[in-house]
Amino acid sequence: MSKLKIYLDNCSYNRPFDDQNQVKIYLESVAKLHVQADIRGGKHILVWSYMSDYENNSSPYDEKRKAIAVWKDIAVEFCPPSNDILELGRKFMALGLKEKDSLHIACAVKSGCEYFITTDKKVLNKSRNISEIQVIDPIRFLTETEGNDDDKK
Repeated sequence: MSKLKIYLDNCSYNRPFDDQNQVKIYLESVAKLHVQADIRGGKHILVWSYMSDYENNSSPYDEKRKAIAVWKDIAVEFCPPSNDILELGRKFMALGLKEKDSLHIACAVKSGCEYFITTDKKVLNKSRNISEIQVIDPIRFLTETEGNDDDKK
């Protein structure tokens, strides 16, 4: 199986810092941490972007900001700003997505990612009409990408 190129948004990076007493949040955290373990193990290619920098650097929480910043160095690719990204971001904004979310998704698309992983319910709902990339939560990502391995055993 070839490596998947993926992009995680800030919501997914922050999920383990959320209230783990809620089952859905706990399960998304475990799934996201599993995805990150797969990235560290070389199973997936991680893309980081200027938007990832911008949003993470804007965080008022030192612990979160430092823990997430490590992933910039782990990422294999970096997506800088460009007019193409701004143009594509405007297209996604027309679907009702917020500007930052639109630009994150545009970075992922322009970087050739197959998956954009998020835990943001609004982003998941409003991105259903995006054909350029699969916008998905970490649980569904694992279900879709790892399910086939079990069938081969």
